[in-house]
Amino acid sequence: MLLPMLLVNMFDYYLNSGMIVIRSMTAFARKEQPTQQGDLTWEIRSVNHRYLETSLRLDERFRPLEMKIKKLFSAKLGRGKIDASLRYKAPEEQQSSMNIDQGLAKSLITHCDDLALLTTRPAPVDMLKILQWPGVLQADILDQEALNKSVMAALNDAIDELIVTRETEGAALQKMIEQRCDEVNNIAIDVRKRMPEILEQQRTRLAERVAELQVNLDPERLEQEMVMLAQKSDVAEELDRLQSHVTEVQNVLQRDEPTGRRLDFLMQELNREANTLGSKSINTETTRHSVDLKVLIEQMREQIQNIE
Repeated sequence: MLLPMLLVNMFDYYLNSGMIVIRSMTAFARKEQPTQQGDLTWEIRSVNHRYLETSLRLDERFRPLEMKIKKLFSAKLGRGKIDASLRYKAPEEQQSSMNIDQGLAKSLITHCDDLALLTTRPAPVDMLKILQWPGVLQADILDQEALNKSVMAALNDAIDELIVTRETEGAALQKMIEQRCDEVNNIAIDVRKRMPEILEQQRTRLAERVAELQVNLDPERLEQEMVMLAQKSDVAEELDRLQSHVTEVQNVLQRDEPTGRRLDFLMQELNREANTLGSKSINTETTRHSVDLKVLIEQMREQIQNIE
């Protein structure tokens, strides 16, 4: 009981503080609900998925609630692959009292007899299997409507607990992504600051190379070569876009809505700028920065796959 209470308290804190927390799609929730009609247990597992996909495992008596259950998931969750199972245990006094749907049982036996006429070696009808057929053997239910209401109430609580778990996991993901964003921004700032020095180093290296080859190169021609080199290695636009995308990622993380797809798109844009930075590199330092950027972006991308 301690963990669910802790999760609920954290959820209340986020609500009361007005803090927006993204949701992970990976979570688990379990809700047990005793009722006069029996004991109910919901278990919900959630993993990442492009859309919301709900898979249910229900007792036959609860099949009429299937659409209502899926609508509740759709109203509360944006994305994720949901596996939900409901276990029902009837009260002890009802477990000893079972009813047989004689109409359904007779129909099944008749169909078995009809099939037996189609073969020369018919097998005897297994009455145990007839009893195991869904709907043939039923326990007395005092109030199915009241039981259905308890099922939906327990499900609502279970989904709330799942959301709290998703947001707790999402808070950790958000912190990690924000840290990586700061590192990406710091790399962009460092590269921008170092570019004049890198170009000057290239100028010196080119002049030394010309001197080693004992080639008489017109100073104006040398300057033209340096201008062309500066143009080819100019990464100011890439750095501007890189920092702009980082700012957008930080803004998206503050939205009170599903953000996973938008963040995934921004990771593609960040990776494109990192690749361009690497292709324009003229020294090992900027190449290393490009590799560092790709590592940080990939770390974020892997985690973003779990964000709703």
